[in-house]
Amino acid sequence: MEKKYQHSLEASIAAFHHDKCQINLIDTPGAPDFIGVTLGVLSAVETVVVVVNAANGVEGTTRRMMESAKNANRCRMVVVNKVDVPGSDLAAVYDEIRDAFGGECLAVNLPANGATAVVDCFFNPTGDADFSSVAEAHTAIVDQVVEVDEELMTVYLDQGEVSPDQLHDPFGQAMREGHLVPVCFLSSETDVGVAELLDVITRLMPNPKEGNPLKFVSDAEDEAELVVIADSEKALLGHVFKIAFDPFVGRQVYFRVHQGSIKKDEPLFIDDERKAVKAANMASPLGKEPRERVSATAGDIMMLAKVDGIHLNSMLQSSQKDAPLRLVQQPLPMPMVGLSVTPKNRGDEQKIAEALGKLIESDPCLRIERNASANETVLRGMGDLHLRIAFERMKEQYGIEVETAVPTIPYRETISRKSEGHCRHKKQTGGAGQFGEVYLRVEPMPRGEGFEFVNAIVGGVIPSQFIPAVEKGVRQVLEGGAVAGFPIQDVRVTVYDGKYHAVIQKRSHSFLRAARLFSMRSLRRILLFLSHSRC
Repeated sequence: MEKKYQHSLEASIAAFHHDKCQINLIDTPGAPDFIGVTLGVLSAVETVVVVVNAANGVEGTTRRMMESAKNANRCRMVVVNKVDVPGSDLAAVYDEIRDAFGGECLAVNLPANGATAVVDCFFNPTGDADFSSVAEAHTAIVDQVVEVDEELMTVYLDQGEVSPDQLHDPFGQAMREGHLVPVCFLSSETDVGVAELLDVITRLMPNPKEGNPLKFVSDAEDEAELVVIADSEKALLGHVFKIAFDPFVGRQVYFRVHQGSIKKDEPLFIDDERKAVKAANMASPLGKEPRERVSATAGDIMMLAKVDGIHLNSMLQSSQKDAPLRLVQQPLPMPMVGLSVTPKNRGDEQKIAEALGKLIESDPCLRIERNASANETVLRGMGDLHLRIAFERMKEQYGIEVETAVPTIPYRETISRKSEGHCRHKKQTGGAGQFGEVYLRVEPMPRGEGFEFVNAIVGGVIPSQFIPAVEKGVRQVLEGGAVAGFPIQDVRVTVYDGKYHAVIQKRSHSFLRAARLFSMRSLRRILLFLSHSRC
């Protein structure tokens, strides 16, 4: 499907070696419709590499990802791709990056020989670039890095130069503090600059022990915050950042080992339920050809196949006695675009429900809503493309075709001002007598607060066993609406006084009727207006 649309649609993971160093690479979509997939993997990496198209320059998604990576306290790096595209003004693109994200964005290499090569500006700053000066670029990086290390700055000022080895640790510190954002140039089409980028990653980017630690909180009442460092000697702590469903392999769970180690077939204890799952079928992901592994240590990204009971954002621990932890998550955008879903073939309702469940589990920005009043199932996503891809996956992976339509707008009623009063229900003919009187106060609540019922009765003027009947009567009116028949929301109803007859009052029906009559009259009397949710 990626070939059809010519861009990534999901997070693809590759663990490989370069110059005796393992690199865990997660390629994520750049399209704004799939921002949830991209944001969901930030916790699995130390450094976020934001790719800028040399032909287009800094775009909206570029700004959004740079800001999201900064908020997540991840190190950042910018890669300018397609440097060989005719007509690209690479100098202007570089200036645009610095204008957009600050002077901390500095080139560690520059295009040379008409963008057919790149020249190093850090380790061996010699040669000529297509724009700017290699020597000036090198000086700019050194000046920026030594600012985070006073001792090294003193050496630099005294000697006029420092070696790359001396700059290594301060380089990582500057990245962790957001004081440095390296910029590299390459062409993925011709491989220009690719090897140089890998060298920069292996030699300069923070490793799992050097990156900014993630924050976890305990599920205990105090919710104590814990900082986890990649230490393979400590108890296992893993976080599930991706769920996928393969038509042949089945359910696949991708997790990052943040602490400790795990061996094949050892038990994993999941979340606060402490359910044990065996770590069988463990592999290191590499596209569609994962490599089987018998162990994993802190910093590794692993995949478990054919496992149930593990969900997106589940925490994996090695002991049932360890206190349950959860990762402090970055907020995800709310899916706003929706389509109602109905089966194209009768009898596919259950299949559709199962397929939709798998889709939303693998994509955190897909949501299912049930509009009971319209008897509709609505799938919501980040945009038209997001939803179109979801429905295509349903057809290709699960053989299910659906019909879609614009959802019925779920109108709601609400009130705009406070009102109070009372109502009496009295019946003394035809069987057992009935009597009940309630005093109610109705007032608006902030948008999205729903319904709140408050029992303010004192002195037993309405016996406690009859209070649920009062609430039930109010709820019946709210569900059926008071003006146009739409459910009423964001209302607080307080029962504060009433009367009952000790002789004839034996059932709660009278109070239910009285509450309904008051609610209908009051809600119609005070000013009402219609609202509606997302359309």
